[in-house]
Amino acid sequence: MAEVYIQSPVGITLIEVDAEGVSKISVFDDDKLMPSHDIPHELVDAAKQLKEYFEGRRTGFNFKLNPQGTDFQKKVWKALLEIPFGKTMSYQDLSIKLGDVKAIRAVASANGKNPLWIVVPCHRVIGSDGSLTGYAGGLWRKKWLLEHENPVKQQSLF
Repeated sequence: MAEVYIQSPVGITLIEVDAEGVSKISVFDDDKLMPSHDIPHELVDAAKQLKEYFEGRRTGFNFKLNPQGTDFQKKVWKALLEIPFGKTMSYQDLSIKLGDVKAIRAVASANGKNPLWIVVPCHRVIGSDGSLTGYAGGLWRKKWLLEHENPVKQQSLF
C-alpha cells in the first residue's frame, strides 16, 4: 500500500493505492498536511490525471480502481461512473436507475460513503429540486467541482 498527498484547488488530496488499484481518494482542509515531494511509482498516473482534471484538461479517469465497500455500495458507485462530465443527476433519479425508487436513502448513504472523491463523481448527484444537497467534502467543494466541470450552466440528465 502506498499513498501520496497532492495540492488541489480545493484542498490537500490524499490518494491511496493497494495491490489491486487506487482504493481511496479524499480531500482535507488541514493546513498542517503538506503535499508529498516524492510520488510513489504506482501513484504517478493517478496524481497526473487528477492534476489534469483540475487544470481543465481531463474529463475522465482511466487508472485502475479498487474501492472497498458492500456490494450495494459498489453498485451505486458504478452507477455514479455513468454520470457524464458536466452533467448532474438527482438522488431520486439515481435510485430509479438502480431499480428501486424507494431506496433513495440507501442510495444517498452509499453515495456519501464513496471512497474515490472526484473519480467516482458523487459530486454530480443533486437534490430533485436542483439544490446542492449533502456532500462529505463540503457543499462549497461540490459547487466548485460542478462549476469547474460546467462553467457556463449546470445541465441535468433528466
